[in-house]
Amino acid sequence: MSIVDRIRREIKVGDTIPKPAAKEDFKVKGWGRSRGKAALVYYIPSHTNPCKPSTKRVTDADFEAAYDRLVATGEFTRQWFEDKLPVCAGDGDCNFTTIGGIFILLELAEFAGNGVYRCKNGVQA
Repeated sequence: MSIVDRIRREIKVGDTIPKPAAKEDFKVKGWGRSRGKAALVYYIPSHTNPCKPSTKRVTDADFEAAYDRLVATGEFTRQWFEDKLPVCAGDGDCNFTTIGGIFILLELAEFAGNGVYRCKNGVQA
C-alpha cells in the first residue's frame, strides 16, 4: 500500500494536524486538487477573521517524495523539503509541518526539533 493510500484510509476530515508551534488547530478539510494534481486540503487558522480559515494543499506526489525521503534516510528535514519540493515549499512553510504532522498521526515519525522529523519505531526501510 502506498503512503497516499494509507493517508486516504486513515486520515479523516476534521482530524487535527499536529504542529510543533501552532497556537490554533490546523484541520483536515478533505481531498481536492492543486495544480491539476490530487491533494490533501487542510484549514489554516486566520488571525484576521477567525470564522473564515484559509485552506492549503499538499499533493499526493509531495507526500510520496517526503515519505520516500523519510524511510530512505530516517528523517525528513525542512532543508530537504525546500530544496526538493520547492513548489510545495513556496505555497507556505506550514506545508512542511503539515507533511510531518500527517506522518506523526500515522505514527511513522516524530518531531525532532528545529525543522526535523525522524522515523519512529524503526519505520526506516
